[in-house]
Amino acid sequence: MGTALIYLVVLLGVAAAFFLGATAIFGRGEELAPIPPNATPTWLPDTVDRVGAEDVRALRFQQALRGYKMAEVDWVLERLAYELDRVQLELDRVAGERDGLRGRLAELESAEPSPGGTG
Repeated sequence: MGTALIYLVVLLGVAAAFFLGATAIFGRGEELAPIPPNATPTWLPDTVDRVGAEDVRALRFQQALRGYKMAEVDWVLERLAYELDRVQLELDRVAGERDGLRGRLAELESAEPSPGGTG
């Protein structure tokens, strides 16, 4: 009787291990609603518009069986968004300097005497 009980406990343990392993590999059986053919949830603005950091942060990829590690992709997207923020700040700074230099150039041009002036 004791041997049969040990066999039963071992059998239940092996079955539980297989069940947990299959659940970890294949998920819990939940399915997402299918997306239409030739469609993707991934979206970025057209090339006419600038892709900003918030566009990258909002970007999501379609999931596939044993696809990508979401934490890694999220880390890359966050890093890309940070770089876009940094580049945009630098671009704004350079554009401000350019506008200041254009204003200064306009002042200097208006202060020059005209070439056909009396003298």
